[in-house]
Amino acid sequence: MKMRPGTQTGFLMCGKEWSEGETLEVHSPWDQGLVGRVTVATRGDARQAVNHAVASMRRTRALPRWKRREILEDVAAALIEQKERFAQLIVAEAGKPIRLARIEVDRAVLTFKTAAEEAARLGGESIPLDLAEGNEGRWGLVQRFPVGPVLAITPFNFPLNLVAHKLAPAIAAGCPVILKPAPQTPFTALALGEVILKAGWPDEALAVLPLSNADTKWLAEKEDRIKLISFTGSANVGWELKAHSGRKRVLLELGGNAALIIHSDWRELDDAAARTAHAAFAYAGQSCISLQRVFVDKIIFQTYLWKLVECAAKLTPGDPSDESTEVGPLIRVTEAERVEGWIKEAVAGGARLIAGGERQGSMITPAILTGTKPGMKLRDEEVFGPVVLVEPYVDFEQALADVNHSRYGLQAGLLTRDAGRILTAYRELEVGALIVGDTPNWRLDPMPYGGVKDSGLGREGIRSAIEEMTEPRMLVMAGL
Repeated sequence: MKMRPGTQTGFLMCGKEWSEGETLEVHSPWDQGLVGRVTVATRGDARQAVNHAVASMRRTRALPRWKRREILEDVAAALIEQKERFAQLIVAEAGKPIRLARIEVDRAVLTFKTAAEEAARLGGESIPLDLAEGNEGRWGLVQRFPVGPVLAITPFNFPLNLVAHKLAPAIAAGCPVILKPAPQTPFTALALGEVILKAGWPDEALAVLPLSNADTKWLAEKEDRIKLISFTGSANVGWELKAHSGRKRVLLELGGNAALIIHSDWRELDDAAARTAHAAFAYAGQSCISLQRVFVDKIIFQTYLWKLVECAAKLTPGDPSDESTEVGPLIRVTEAERVEGWIKEAVAGGARLIAGGERQGSMITPAILTGTKPGMKLRDEEVFGPVVLVEPYVDFEQALADVNHSRYGLQAGLLTRDAGRILTAYRELEVGALIVGDTPNWRLDPMPYGGVKDSGLGREGIRSAIEEMTEPRMLVMAGL
């Protein structure tokens, strides 16, 4: 698929591009220009995709490990070869700055390479069963088998790598997949689907379907032949999906309002401020582990705050296709208006806007606030925009409590050199991961990834996802 302004393409099913039906226009977050049009799949198309997925199960389940590994390695190689093509797709439809888009392609390469390795390692165990008299000669074997067709629902903010985090483990596990990409970013997902099929994954075992919310809801709730739903997106939608999905397995990677604690024994404040600025403002804060709350020891609070202001001022906002841009647009003008409204609401409630927070179209300048309180949307909810709150603390235990005062619990960061405080934070913080010595937006794709509370259910990261997409099956051998 070659992207030109005004490109029209169909959804992907059974190895074919289907272009008949209603179309969805995709617009640039930067200038709202038309990126292209994509055919919207219908409920009938979704049902047909499930038919193909079910029919393909015998084939995908029987694919030998070497073949699954080869397919995944070939996808990784194709992404390396087509790196600039995919990066430009991400810039066009997601508005991600080009340098960050290239990093996303690199991350997707690692995701597929890791899945290839895990496909080769996916094993089982032998279990002795002659443990009680009368069971002589019995032994058992446990192997993992694919659960069945997977429905994968992905967001706009990482239109390549978060799609890869659904498709790569499914291929490694031997599960057919129906992918519903975000309506803002279908082209990257469709291009990846083409690459996967070209690498040798069975045509009928992958469908990329831009669907309406209503038809996606129907597919998740009513189609019992779907065995697992993997959803990345907002907490409200994710938990609603789980509540009505019946007996299906459901994996949820949802939102967050990530926090960082900086204790006074951390002397590298210039580096901490620079890392904070990147963690909070890169890609306009549109990441579920974007740094949103910083709790700083009162002893160093003022010094750190003004260093952060200086670092934020040096970031380059603007056109995401520009090589120098670090802070691009929000995905929609309406999202920028929402973030602007939350900032104004916090200021009206007594918070102080130290820097930024000005909106022009879909752009918001990096905003730094202090004096926020629980109950403010900026403090309690996921802002998903270029905003960071910086608050002082006197007592380390209170800082931990402030981090936990949230319905989210995805990742947190901690800057201290005190081993006792590190262990206390590791024990007390209600998060899926604690990042010590760095900001909470750090992630390596192979690691287990997910959260607690409203941040989700289950874990991504390739090995963890493969385990979720397979089930153990016991074989008992007697008298042989």
